[in-house]
Parts: sequence; structure tokens; C-alpha cells
Amino acid sequence: MTELDRAIFLFINSHNSPFFDQVMWVVSMKTVWIPLYLGLILLIILKYRNKVWIPLLFIPVLILVTDRGSSLIKDLVQRPRPCHEPLLQGMVHTVRGSCPGMYGFISGHAANSFGVAAFSAPLLMKKWYTWSIFAWAALVSYSRIYLGVHYPGDITGGAILGLVAGTGLAMAAKLLLKRMKK
Repeated sequence: MTELDRAIFLFINSHNSPFFDQVMWVVSMKTVWIPLYLGLILLIILKYRNKVWIPLLFIPVLILVTDRGSSLIKDLVQRPRPCHEPLLQGMVHTVRGSCPGMYGFISGHAANSFGVAAFSAPLLMKKWYTWSIFAWAALVSYSRIYLGVHYPGDITGGAILGLVAGTGLAMAAKLLLKRMKK
């Protein structure tokens, strides 16, 4: 499994260009996501009006689970990022020499972006939004492989954490919204 993960990583990571280096660098920047998050909060406010506090109450929990959870798992598993892997020295394409942190399993970017998608899609229930937010999560996740900082397995693990946390918290928020209606 590790060899397959490494082979897929090398295939994806080796297909790069100066233009996409810049695009993927920007896609991976968390500050670029701020307008998306503000737009998401606005959509939630518009949909839930006087009960908006209920879904907003779950957002810090989602961040705690996906962001802190991915960091905790990295420290427990201690799988080196591809850019820190001695076996891959000289084969990994990185952008701007960036190779953050020693460990990569699981991807915090994938956990966070898929967590946001899985949490917000069932709350907003708009087909266009669901397709868009999951495409965004996939692009962010792909960018991490492109940039040489995560294996596909790291991305899969992060996506699973995000999907489980986001779905579970969305279900809890919807249940609370339903109970508040009665």
C-alpha cells in the first residue's frame, strides 16, 4: 500500500508547470479561503435567520475536530511528508522550497476543506452549492499532492476525518434545529 501511495504521489507531483505552481500555491493558502468562509456564513444567515446561532454553534467544534484532530493524528502516526522522505530525495517537486512540518498523515487541509463541505452542504441543501464546495475541497486536497507535501493516503485520511466530522455535526445541527421548531 505504501508503494502504491508513493507511486501515485510521484506521478501526480511530477506533472507540474510554473503556471500551476503559482495556482496551487494560492489554492493552498488558508487566507485565500476567508472570502469563501464569509460567503458560507452569509448563506447560513440568510437561510436560518433567527436560528442562525444553531449551525454557527457547531463551526468551532468542526474546526477543533478537523484542525486539531489532524495535528494530533500527525503526531501519533509520525509518517514523514514526501518532501521529508529520504527515499524520495531529489524526486519531489516543491514550490518555493516549502516543506512544512515533519509529518503528513493526515492532511489538515483535506480534513478542514472536506469538513466544511460535509457540514455546510446538508445545511444549505442546494445542488449547485454542494457540487461547488466539494469541487473546492478536492482542488485544495489535490494542491497538497501537487506541492509535494502530502501523499494521496494523507489526503484520503484527512478527507475521511472531514467527511465524518462534518456530516456528524451537520446531522446534530439539523436535529437541534428540528427540536427548536417544536
